[in-house]
Amino acid sequence: MSNAKLRVIITGTTGMVGEGVLHECLNHPAVEAVLVLNRKPIGLTHPKLREVLHADFYDLSPIESQLSGYNACFFCLGVSSVGINADDYYKATYTLTMHVAETLVRLNTGMTFSYVSGAGTDTSEKGRSRWARVKGKTENDLIKLPFHKVYAFRPGFIRPIPGMNRTHGFYKYINWLFPLGRTLYPEGFVTLSELGQAMINLALRGDGSSIVTGKDIIRYAEPISLPSH
Repeated sequence: MSNAKLRVIITGTTGMVGEGVLHECLNHPAVEAVLVLNRKPIGLTHPKLREVLHADFYDLSPIESQLSGYNACFFCLGVSSVGINADDYYKATYTLTMHVAETLVRLNTGMTFSYVSGAGTDTSEKGRSRWARVKGKTENDLIKLPFHKVYAFRPGFIRPIPGMNRTHGFYKYINWLFPLGRTLYPEGFVTLSELGQAMINLALRGDGSSIVTGKDIIRYAEPISLPSH
């Protein structure tokens, strides 16, 4: 896909990660169009941007006609496992993600699907951690779908992009940890800008492993040369 422009669908842009990935896409010369799929408006206008509002992500049939013609999806939608029962977490994490993915792969031949998972995800699906098992099953079953490529991104601590609106308030108290953590354990500390850049670059390149760790994110965030026209 290195000679193609990206036409990207992004979910989760009302959250911190999705907002940051959207920011990187709107500012990247290789991304020519972005569709954001949300339940509520994000309050942003941009020449590249189109927004589709839809309440029920478990049934995309009413908006399917608007979801074709794209070659990448950056799936940044997710919920925390804290304070949610097992059935609801499974439905929001696995069932919803798979429905969106199955719909998009049917509508878009050759699409690359990038899923924001998490460090510690358990692809054996047998470990003690419930969230890690569910994320692992989601990764495993996404990779089985007939996308051009599936990437499961596993960031640990993510440093927000300054000036974004959806950054969690607690980050201002813990951002000081980032330089130390990056030095001691780079695998677990990435910036949100690096995550967005790595997603774009891997969608353009189409290479590498399906599992993208923290070190991979840092490496793939490095600029790549684009063909001139």
